[in-house]
Amino acid sequence: MKLLRLSFILLFLSFLPVHLISQEEYNVKEHYNKTEVDIPMRDGTLLHTTIYSPKDTTKEYPILMQRTPYSSRPYGKDQFRSLISPNEYLMKEGNIVVYQDVRGRWMSEGKYDNMRAIIPKKSGNEFDESSDTYDTIEWLIENVDNNNGRVGTWGISYPGHYAVASLVDAHPALKASSPQAGIGDFFFDDFHHNGAYLLSYWRATALFGYDKTGPTTESWYDLPDLGTQDQYQFFLDVGPLSNLDEYYGEDNIFWQQLKEHPNYDEFWQSRGIIQHLDDIKPAVMVVGGLFDAEDLYGPFNTYKKIEETSDNHNIMVFGPWSHGDWARQTERQAVGNVYFGDNISEDYQRNVETTFFNHFLKKGGEGDLDLAEAYVYDTGARKWNSYEAWPPKEAEPKVFYLGDEQELTDEATDNEESFVSDPAKPVSYNNEIKAVFTPREYMTGDQRFAARRPDVLVFETEVLEEDMKLAGEIEARLNVATTGTAADWVVKVIDVYPPDAEDYEETMEHLDMDNYHMMVRSEVMRGRFRNSFENPEPFEPNKKTSVNITLQDINHTFKKGHKLQIQVQSTWFPLIDRNPQTYVPNIFKAEEEDFQQQTHTVFGDSAIEFSVIKE
Repeated sequence: MKLLRLSFILLFLSFLPVHLISQEEYNVKEHYNKTEVDIPMRDGTLLHTTIYSPKDTTKEYPILMQRTPYSSRPYGKDQFRSLISPNEYLMKEGNIVVYQDVRGRWMSEGKYDNMRAIIPKKSGNEFDESSDTYDTIEWLIENVDNNNGRVGTWGISYPGHYAVASLVDAHPALKASSPQAGIGDFFFDDFHHNGAYLLSYWRATALFGYDKTGPTTESWYDLPDLGTQDQYQFFLDVGPLSNLDEYYGEDNIFWQQLKEHPNYDEFWQSRGIIQHLDDIKPAVMVVGGLFDAEDLYGPFNTYKKIEETSDNHNIMVFGPWSHGDWARQTERQAVGNVYFGDNISEDYQRNVETTFFNHFLKKGGEGDLDLAEAYVYDTGARKWNSYEAWPPKEAEPKVFYLGDEQELTDEATDNEESFVSDPAKPVSYNNEIKAVFTPREYMTGDQRFAARRPDVLVFETEVLEEDMKLAGEIEARLNVATTGTAADWVVKVIDVYPPDAEDYEETMEHLDMDNYHMMVRSEVMRGRFRNSFENPEPFEPNKKTSVNITLQDINHTFKKGHKLQIQVQSTWFPLIDRNPQTYVPNIFKAEEEDFQQQTHTVFGDSAIEFSVIKE
């Protein structure tokens, strides 16, 4: 088995807080003292915690805390981070900033459990991530000098999940939390999308699957080396998922869990956190990227569930960002080839994030808070929108049908479009050759290459004569058939640029933006789960069958002169694993002979349901 230390380093860095601000003018060590402590949890386990306290002790400060599986490094009393807190403004104005290695990671004791299940009614020394947060806050309030008794939590990605966990049975001192790109449920975030396994995450299984033997400052795992930049060919050559056992043995606990739990059984259900977000007390600001390839389900559903069940102050911010872009300060904000505007992240950090935390942690929530219920960037018009509710109350339903002549029509037709899906020649998720852990740029990627394949169906409007603004969820209600007994269904929403579109600075040299097919939103449904994620079932060959797919929310104006296009396909490789197209109980255990070419059909009464805002 080949292992690559450099890949681990690059991947590890991709998970760290992504502040890229030059700190030459501000030295954390000159303004903060640092201490490292091991805080006891209710069961006696010690969690390693780093505390940065302002040297100016003439004032009291709130506590801002992040719990992380990615290390609270650098370790050592004389080693300082170059930037602490969610952004430079909160750092420079003074806060007590805390980082903690979660249970079982790095310098903390205990056993790690990937997405540890919440225990709703704990007794005795029972613990979960909620109680670990509670116990940590209790210790900090009692033992850290000059704190004002108010605590805030924040984090991006996995640390965002731990920020969500802090809200469940929250400590009374927890007054504000900003879960950012937080995982909501592993059957719909990161490692799965609607039950389809995200093969692109396979290498990350090394990070979360191996137990360490004790507290450590050094990594105890490595990433498999693919030996090539061509991920498509690597995974195609590997064949069935079971052949990947060559790289991960039984000691990789998470790999074994993935293989043994292909359905949404109690194992996955217990690890979802959305269902536990009832009667939340602290103020919440959910943050996400509209082009986040990793975590869209979690942020949207975290906000929506809290909005449904709680009377707290609950707001959301979604910008034109990929995973974690909002924590960077980049003058030109772009995702892949597409540019969206200048200084978007800096404006958010200064005027939204800092305002939110200061209001609840320094002002105690007194006075008016001049922040909208929902800040959502219009990724077509390239401007921020403020909404009183999300989804917007003013949005009206709009339905397109997948008609004949590759058209989106206003009425259903009796049209049928068929294509041959071959697992030996799956449709790629992009047109690039590079080995990446998370293919973030594909979220706005040019889809012309897919539109020109015979196994991708294309339906589009005429050239728009006026702007069309879509906001909110997208529902794809497909009526399909297959000659086989299993199939995946992928729906993509595309903004087709006009022939005279100009290139951006970020546009790759071999591309032009004229006729660019920008992916705005996409999603997959593993067909076996069309009726139940708990109880999968095969298709009956050649029988017309309904498959419904919820695509995550958008806020996008399709400009005059553009076209709205829908693509429908059945493979999306190696973003997701290949479906054998022959029903087997567990695709992780499928054999080579199970993978069969099949013909799939989409019927003309299939509908794509949008919400339109008329301006």
